[in-house]
Amino acid sequence: MAIHGSLFHDFRENVSTDPFSLQNKKLLKIQMGHGPVWAKSGSMVAYQGDVRFQNRGSGGLNKMLKSAVTGEGVDIMECTGVGELFVAVDAAEIQIMYLENDLISVNGANVLAFSASIEWDIHRIKARGAAMTGGLYNVSLRGTGYVAVTTKGEPVALDVASAPTFADAQAVVLWTSGVTMDIRVDTGGLRSMVRGGTGEMLQMAFGGQGYVLVQPSESVVSGGHQEASGRSSRGSGGIGIGSILGD
Repeated sequence: MAIHGSLFHDFRENVSTDPFSLQNKKLLKIQMGHGPVWAKSGSMVAYQGDVRFQNRGSGGLNKMLKSAVTGEGVDIMECTGVGELFVAVDAAEIQIMYLENDLISVNGANVLAFSASIEWDIHRIKARGAAMTGGLYNVSLRGTGYVAVTTKGEPVALDVASAPTFADAQAVVLWTSGVTMDIRVDTGGLRSMVRGGTGEMLQMAFGGQGYVLVQPSESVVSGGHQEASGRSSRGSGGIGIGSILGD
């Protein structure tokens, strides 16, 4: 008896010993020997060894209240033990980065996993135009350690210092420290509005120094700057104008 074909050769486990590594574009491998990690609840697809999971919900009462009020946040589980853990979400593509005493501002729906050494919180993107504000919130990840986020398709990392940079709020995944963000209202002119508009009226305008990560999808998800943009475009609320990382 034998099994013929390249299946078990082509898709065998990779041999990386890095704390976070890609098994493939859509599957994250975590080496648990480097300490506990936080991962999105329900994202475990497999593990080898002795790995244990404890649901931490929204990360404590304070974060739970912020999540309830803002619609933003991360439903996470604490992963501890030894061995190898594989996590994924809906076959979305995965991007890994290492923060060294730095921070990023992320749409909570895109957070997959991060080292226990990374501090996270829900932060308000400060609004200067109070009359327009419907509330803009993101998840801040700060410190030193690994972070993995999901994207729908392969993203593009835009250097905002190189040119004026604009993006659809429903496509923005994250931006780095040093980046500022405002809201731009682009009607496309009266003729465009009479014909129903372009669908691109509200845009996120980025400046400063750093990068904004944009995915090739404008699918609406719950929470954060994407939800605020959706509410405003439907005429049932506003969206604030501000810069990142307000507490």
